[in-house]
Amino acid sequence: MIGEPLFPRSRPRAALYLSVLAAFASLPAQAQSDADKLETVNVVSTGTRAGNRSDTDTAAPVDVITREAIEATGATETGRLLQKLAPSFNFPTSFVSDGTDLIWPATLRGLGPDQVLVLVNGKRRHQQALVNVQQSIGRGSAGTDINSIPIAAIARIEVLRDGASAQYGSDAIAGVINIILKDQTDRTDIALEVGETYAGDGDQYRGSLNTGFKIADEGFLNLTLDYLNRFETNRAGPDSLRVDPPRVTQRLGDADAESGQLWINSEIPLAGGALYAFGGVSKREGDSSGFFRSAGDGRTIPELYPNGFLPVLKTKTEDRSLAVGFRHQFNDRWKWDLSVNRGWNEFEFASAGTANVSYYYEPKPGGGIYAETPTAAKDGTLRFKQTTANFDVKGDIDWGVGAEPLYLAFGTEWRRDGYQIIKGDPVSYQYGRTNDPSIVIRNQVGGAAAAGIQGFPGFTPATEIDESRRSLGVYVDAESYVTKNFLVGAAVRFEDYSDFGNNVTGKLSLRYNFTDTFSVRGTASKGFRAPSVQQQFFSQVSTNLNAAGQLTDTVTARQGSALARAFGIKPLKEEESKNYSIGFVWKPSSEFSFTADFYRIKIDDRIVFSSEITPEAGSDNCTDPAVCPIALLLRPLRVGQATFFTNAIDTKTTGVDLVGEYTTELANGARLGLSAAFDFNKTEIERINSPSTFLSPSALFNDIQVTLIEEGQPRQRATLGANYGAGPWRTDLALNYYGSVAGAGFTGIKQKWGGKWLTDIAVSYAFNDDVKVTLGGNNIFDVYPDKWTAGDANSNPFPALGFKYGWETLPFGLNGGYYYARLNWSF
Repeated sequence: MIGEPLFPRSRPRAALYLSVLAAFASLPAQAQSDADKLETVNVVSTGTRAGNRSDTDTAAPVDVITREAIEATGATETGRLLQKLAPSFNFPTSFVSDGTDLIWPATLRGLGPDQVLVLVNGKRRHQQALVNVQQSIGRGSAGTDINSIPIAAIARIEVLRDGASAQYGSDAIAGVINIILKDQTDRTDIALEVGETYAGDGDQYRGSLNTGFKIADEGFLNLTLDYLNRFETNRAGPDSLRVDPPRVTQRLGDADAESGQLWINSEIPLAGGALYAFGGVSKREGDSSGFFRSAGDGRTIPELYPNGFLPVLKTKTEDRSLAVGFRHQFNDRWKWDLSVNRGWNEFEFASAGTANVSYYYEPKPGGGIYAETPTAAKDGTLRFKQTTANFDVKGDIDWGVGAEPLYLAFGTEWRRDGYQIIKGDPVSYQYGRTNDPSIVIRNQVGGAAAAGIQGFPGFTPATEIDESRRSLGVYVDAESYVTKNFLVGAAVRFEDYSDFGNNVTGKLSLRYNFTDTFSVRGTASKGFRAPSVQQQFFSQVSTNLNAAGQLTDTVTARQGSALARAFGIKPLKEEESKNYSIGFVWKPSSEFSFTADFYRIKIDDRIVFSSEITPEAGSDNCTDPAVCPIALLLRPLRVGQATFFTNAIDTKTTGVDLVGEYTTELANGARLGLSAAFDFNKTEIERINSPSTFLSPSALFNDIQVTLIEEGQPRQRATLGANYGAGPWRTDLALNYYGSVAGAGFTGIKQKWGGKWLTDIAVSYAFNDDVKVTLGGNNIFDVYPDKWTAGDANSNPFPALGFKYGWETLPFGLNGGYYYARLNWSF
């Protein structure tokens, strides 16, 4: 573990949890607090410019996740709680995936991590610096590190399940997640939680503090501190292919991770308006591993690692943000908002327990070899910076039409995105001490010695970059009931980018209330997503497995580089989408509601990460460009594969969301809540386009990548929930269904993992208004994914290497059951 943990590494058991909680048993019980009372109306601020719409009154579907629901999940990270409460949200676990082991990809409606827009308090949240380049969900994308926002700081979350580029700008193709921060004052909430998996690993220790203070009569300052220490899990089986006798050689599960977060949310009355500021700092350190290097492999050194070795990847990510703005009213109907939002994300790679083979075996002047190499190095750093300035005006006018005023909003947004790659230590990337390719360096088996540190070769001086781009957008949004029962909304947005041009998007929203209890709603919109600066400027050399299961260096070529041009890869352009939805809302009473929304999302020129492009078969000695163009392009780079970012595919996603909720107070005063939510979606690739004269569409984007896009995420998700509260007691039960997924990464053999139901339960007891304890379990029946069985040891070596449960597409991970205890104390 990097750094000293707050708690010693231990193996707590249920008895320990109970003994900790028993200390509070003597406190007197008290009736329910105001916070436990049922909420029947959720006014939303996402997807509508009117300030009086509830989640069942809007023209587009919006989920509202309340604080009460957040606390009932037992989740310690924001991504996990969204996965449990929003079926259209996916947060798959990754391992042996470099930096993606620390920042997991978050998706909506089966699309990519960069096709969902994240807001905080209604303001655009910046993306992460890390690019997902391994065979994981979101391959080729840089999404938002949603776990950098601590659960303890969140008042509620609004999830707009609809295309909203015309309303909010680029990235909002799949929808919008708006995280609303707490503004409570004169109260301090402390939460302490401890837990571990049934297998006895994966210990988690979390402590959080949220407190607030009044400023003047209407101002406030809310502060949140959050600490999480999550120890690794390992579900690897024995490796019978590389070691004898068989033993576990891999780490397959959650990485070690330790994080600390400090967030603020504030507002001060000023000159008749309000000066506000919010944001935070998040730091996280991880410890994961790459692929095992066996003793006879040319990438290891017997004198250092006689039994082979497992390279360790130590990662650090730091995230900082601060939004400052001023709100004021022109009059009692119109208001304006001016803000500047600065976001910054850094991701640092470092290796340990490893070696640079070329350093060790480099010939020494005068004879012999140097026979020494560092075993640790910094591999480089990625940085993403974003500055966003907004000026927004909204209000309403009496226009003499319909049953309500015309709600209007318009404004402008200026944004600057910057991306930086900083090289690693020389040993992390060099070929020998002089980095001279003309020097012949042989490894232990007589082959060419690999350059760079093993596990994660560092970023080189050639990959260093510090670039930025700017954009300017303007929008108009209008909404009103044109008759008593007919709601019409429309939005249009123009954006201009300094690197690829401009784009116009629009949206039309309709809702008709047939009765007081039944309504039909629908939207149609044209959206877009600009290629991110990460996709524009990222380049790297990494080590992956090829189709034969052999470790191979892979180059990711930067846009516009000589290699990309030689392969015929054209500059990136924006993705364009057409979103359609239609559904209905049925709310026969204040206690019950049911919504159904059907949707179709078509995306043209979708930006993806290509397949690994390999030299032609039998081209080792080929010198004819007409016969082996790929081999001749890759050979001087001393790599075995190449990948590119490219607008290669058009996709169509169709689906339906069903949501039902029922809350009531029983005759005995107890409270009962029932909920059910289902998401069914299917993504299909309609066209693959290759701009290259010698790369066919199937070579540029092969069946392995098609499977990842079409079947890598569950096509069916469901959550069934029930909560029952009587006096000081509350019980929460949740059943989560994750549909089947499939993958064919690295082998080309398609493997399907069947759908699974996971069951969570939590029982809470409130001793009084200020003290509550909770005992709970997630996945209490200890459900695991299906075992990886496709092929035999020759065609699919992974089961024999210890990969029992698969790899790249597991939606709920492979940890099995987990139990925890939590104390909430307020004063």
